[in-house]
Amino acid sequence: MTVAPLATRWRRAAGFTLIELMVVLVIIGVLAALIVPNVLDRTDDARATAARTDVNNLMQALKLYKLDNHAFPTAEQGLQALVTKPTTPPVPPNWRPYLDKLPNDPWGRPYQYLNPGIKGEVDVMSFGADGVSGGEGKNADIGSWQ
Repeated sequence: MTVAPLATRWRRAAGFTLIELMVVLVIIGVLAALIVPNVLDRTDDARATAARTDVNNLMQALKLYKLDNHAFPTAEQGLQALVTKPTTPPVPPNWRPYLDKLPNDPWGRPYQYLNPGIKGEVDVMSFGADGVSGGEGKNADIGSWQ
């Protein structure tokens, strides 16, 4: 007689009830609802920071180009002049490779180059998440003047 009640107790303790599983799922859902929006906002911040870093690196390469060749690349030559020697005039007299390759912005589009610039002698910029000039928040332009 003592064996049957022990086996019954063991079978009840072996699994979870539907109520227990539902409580755990609700707790996980509440935690996900609180955490996921914060994580998603961080990706936009990380992309903006990466774009600022790229713009600063491109500006440093452009300054070295100017130091060696006495002028920035023309608008027609563009940022490509940092990777391959321009063949369109004015051909730089002391050209050397300034970058291994041109990066795209964190949203996958090429960086924009203006010579003469609007905010400085030359401008390098990304149009942000939307790829259109202007905008606010994650869509704001990120440029060398910032």
